[in-house]
Amino acid sequence: MNPLIRIFRTKIYTAVFLLVLILLIGVFGYVMISDYTIIDALYMTVITVTTVGFGEVVPLDDESKIFTIFLILTSIIIVGYALSTITEYILSKDHIEELKQKKMQKKIDSFKNHVIICGYGRNGKQAAVKLAAHNRPFVIVEKDKEMVERLELDDVPYVIGNANEDETLMLAGVERADCFISALPNDADNLFVVLSARQINPEINIISRASQESSYKKLKFAGANNVILPDKIGGDHMASLVVVPGLMEFIDNLSIVGKSNINIEEVAVEKLHSTSAIKTIRDLDLRRKTGCSVIGYKTEKGEYIVNPEAELELEQHSKIIVLGRPEQIEALNTEYNIE
Repeated sequence: MNPLIRIFRTKIYTAVFLLVLILLIGVFGYVMISDYTIIDALYMTVITVTTVGFGEVVPLDDESKIFTIFLILTSIIIVGYALSTITEYILSKDHIEELKQKKMQKKIDSFKNHVIICGYGRNGKQAAVKLAAHNRPFVIVEKDKEMVERLELDDVPYVIGNANEDETLMLAGVERADCFISALPNDADNLFVVLSARQINPEINIISRASQESSYKKLKFAGANNVILPDKIGGDHMASLVVVPGLMEFIDNLSIVGKSNINIEEVAVEKLHSTSAIKTIRDLDLRRKTGCSVIGYKTEKGEYIVNPEAELELEQHSKIIVLGRPEQIEALNTEYNIE
């Protein structure tokens, strides 16, 4: 909890306690001194504390008058303190929110090579969970202010604003970001956001969501490196569970959710060149060293080779895809100091 909010809440609790205390003292005093009933004593205490000016239940004797004077003076101080505390809390709420946002923005400004996720709906949140599991820094861009409480509850860095505006993307650090995920529900919004992000950062890797297949080519033309159609993927997956259920269950078990249970890893070739003698997949000898098997190869141009030959020469700026049990993937990361 924010320290300022904690201080204000403590002061409010104190003010409420003092108000209750003065009411109890007043009721008890009038019952004991003036022999009032509980109801009459409460009535007298309330009209005395609030200074509304109504008349006494019965004429007061000297002792009751002295007690009433004490009650009035004490209640003025306590009620004044309570009103000032509550007023200060109400007026300072916006200031506290501003301080919280400044602190959040300072954290975002420190990010580099991070991921920006536009939209915190179903797809955006799933992407955030996956990135958090891999310890990848990310920023959520969300225009719905009602989502702030949910974002704070999930403890994720965020920027509240319209992703269609360049100023909002700049606050999220798009010029320093490594990847950009546009997960907005509307294809037209995704198209505009992709154009904006590509214009600001020509080198950023952009992944966009699309609802309609007709939007695929438009988003690619706008600058998206990859376009995902969740409905199509979901339908294909369900059909595959009918056609090849065993294969799909095996693929589903190839977890890439988090570092502790990862089964597939993509590794840049540069991280595996411990010596200049390594030129081919055979020279890496990953199977003997780590237990992992090379199941794919991605060239510098982005072309994929499935189940590459052992004699395939490793090019600079290319990547290999390896498969293994979690402990084997961990051995690979340890062997080559891969974070």
